[in-house]
Amino acid sequence: MSPELGHYALVLALCVAAAQGTLPLLGARRGDAGMMELGRTAALAQCALVALAFAALVQAYVVSDFSVANVARNSHTAKPLLYKITGTWGNHEGSMLLWALILALFGAGVAAFSGNLPATLRARVLGIQGLIGLGFLAFILFTSNPFERLDPPPIDGDDLNPLLQDPGLAFHPPLLYLGYVGFSVTFSFAIAALIEGRVDAAWARWVRPWTLASWCFLTLGIALGSWWAYYELGWGGFWFWDPVENASFMPWLLGTALLHSAVVTEKRDALKSWTLLLAILAFSLSLLGTFLVRSGVLTSVHAFAQDPARGMFILAFLIVVTGGGLTLYAWRAPRLGSGGLFAPLSREGGLVFNNLLLATLTLTVFLGTLYPLALDSLGGGRVSVGPPFYAATFIPLALPLLAAVPVGPFLAWKRGDLGLALKQLRAVGALALLAGIATLFIAERSVVLAACGIAVAVWLILGALRELARRIQLFAVPPGDSLRRLVGLPRAAMGMTIAHAGLGLTVLGITGVSVWQTETIVAMKPDTPVAHAGYAVTLEGVQTLRGPNYIVERGRLVYRRDGAVVTTLEPERRLYTVQRRATTEAAIRTTVFADLYATLGESDGQGGWTVRLYHNPLAPWIWLGASIAALGGFVSLSDRRLRIGAPRRTRTAAAQPAE
Repeated sequence: MSPELGHYALVLALCVAAAQGTLPLLGARRGDAGMMELGRTAALAQCALVALAFAALVQAYVVSDFSVANVARNSHTAKPLLYKITGTWGNHEGSMLLWALILALFGAGVAAFSGNLPATLRARVLGIQGLIGLGFLAFILFTSNPFERLDPPPIDGDDLNPLLQDPGLAFHPPLLYLGYVGFSVTFSFAIAALIEGRVDAAWARWVRPWTLASWCFLTLGIALGSWWAYYELGWGGFWFWDPVENASFMPWLLGTALLHSAVVTEKRDALKSWTLLLAILAFSLSLLGTFLVRSGVLTSVHAFAQDPARGMFILAFLIVVTGGGLTLYAWRAPRLGSGGLFAPLSREGGLVFNNLLLATLTLTVFLGTLYPLALDSLGGGRVSVGPPFYAATFIPLALPLLAAVPVGPFLAWKRGDLGLALKQLRAVGALALLAGIATLFIAERSVVLAACGIAVAVWLILGALRELARRIQLFAVPPGDSLRRLVGLPRAAMGMTIAHAGLGLTVLGITGVSVWQTETIVAMKPDTPVAHAGYAVTLEGVQTLRGPNYIVERGRLVYRRDGAVVTTLEPERRLYTVQRRATTEAAIRTTVFADLYATLGESDGQGGWTVRLYHNPLAPWIWLGASIAALGGFVSLSDRRLRIGAPRRTRTAAAQPAE
């Protein structure tokens, strides 16, 4: 399979995307069924063509075809096969092709699974998807061609960035892009609804699965990226409020709000305009993250350092998409009507509270991320916005949001009783309060924050379980009846319980690491014990070995307690011979309650080595909780009602022309 074939497939995909972005929209306006049906055909064809182009690039990497400039810059014959394959998207051009492939896959998914959509709405959704694909394919072909040739080709390539030669980061971008790009579907649904001038329960039911799938993948992508930074960068932490970390966190926050807002639109025909706005902004923030990573405005271990010209293209595309979407929203949204009414104290009111706090948290992260960039560009100098800013602004807003999560499911729709809801949670509240009080006596720093964190985590976990117990009437009916109720419980409800409990576990892990982490940085000499977190740690020695495309220095650290060996850790420093770049490979021993974490630094030239030792209590629960939350989302997604049970619009309503 030649690179020329891949390039030709991309050119054809661009033409198909142009047809997909125009003909179905024109057909929907004219009521032409044939033109509307072209949207489905074009979406499937575009997906096949982009997949062919991506396969051609993967093949060029696997066979080390260094006549392709992209392969020569990001691969090497000595690189393991896994990283030859994942190197396809470990660079700007290849990652943009992956983005286009996932975008085409989502478009094909809409085309394949939209049989119960009204023809005009489906045509408009696919048309908007086609226009988005047209923009990205044009960007790839005109500024970031992954199939550009080198003549003469080099004998060997420049190798992939050593930080990317890791399983965690190999699979982090695809998951992240599945989340980012998935919000393009919700954006397309929002724009299509604004064009049609109609948003109803059926529309919300169609949007929810795409929102939920995007949220799940983005959750896993963020968690995997956090875990990679934890063990690969050697800093001993799980989140550093890096601008690129924030770029993925902002659409996650708004996506969470959108997920809950769509429920209100579906169940109560309310918050229609707000749900549309969230759908537009969630995808806009995904594009903003793409701009930040690829424009060269950021210096980060996560960023693709590219020339500003490419950044200007993405910025212009961002302005067109966001500006066009918001302009259409400002014009059409006031005509949609307010929908159903509800009391402030109700399930709807709780979800509104949830949305307001999530939107405020997003704005906080947005300002903290972009303010330093804007100030620097205006000549105001460089400022640093880091963890202290977010600790002072994000956490006080997040705590009431988390505290409200278990209460919402106990409130009735339309008009709820807060006192009754809290009464059903009184045992959970008592246990959470006891956990917080106990924490006050054992926390070593940030005592009040630690107590709040532990109490909120217990409140979330037990609150989710209490809500499940209420649904199955645990202890109120015979055990067999409770079991039958559990088996018959809607998967969407079960998924919500799992996701909320997973969130509680993540909060518990974050609190444990933030409050009880022990750090020791010391120059160790062989056979000289160092006291650390109740252990006597001894460096037995450092040996030099050779890997496939790197030289490794591997230390051997023995942890003892009361003279008995507890574990042995072998942290590494790797020098990649082609790029002459060193990386740190942390050694971690994970137990249920803590991580023992060690990294090996440079030699002092006198027989000693700089070593960082960490004891991170509850650290594994951070990623376990995030994975469980994503699992809850997938369980909800498996609910048959979300997959195929979208209510059909009445023929009269569906036939109404756009205003």
